[in-house]
Amino acid sequence: MTHIQTQAEPTPEQPVKKQRHIFRWVFLAIQALFLIWIISGVGDAADNCDGEVGQALDMCQAGTAVGAGIGVALVIFLWVAVDVILGITYLIVRKKR
Repeated sequence: MTHIQTQAEPTPEQPVKKQRHIFRWVFLAIQALFLIWIISGVGDAADNCDGEVGQALDMCQAGTAVGAGIGVALVIFLWVAVDVILGITYLIVRKKR
């Protein structure tokens, strides 16, 4: 009598657990990159008004704040889109138990 391998048993050629760990670390690395992108973008936006005085300084700061807000919103939108794509990819690629 031979042993029939069911779908729930991982084959020796395909280490399912290792694939999950790799995906987890790739996912976390992408999250860290987006977080660094937002922090560096907001930090760089604060240095744009050097040399301005009076009303020009006020307008420069307001414009910088609006621009930084739009930039952060776009990065967050891209971040969510990438996470959705990664989530769908994970659901498609993962093995059924």
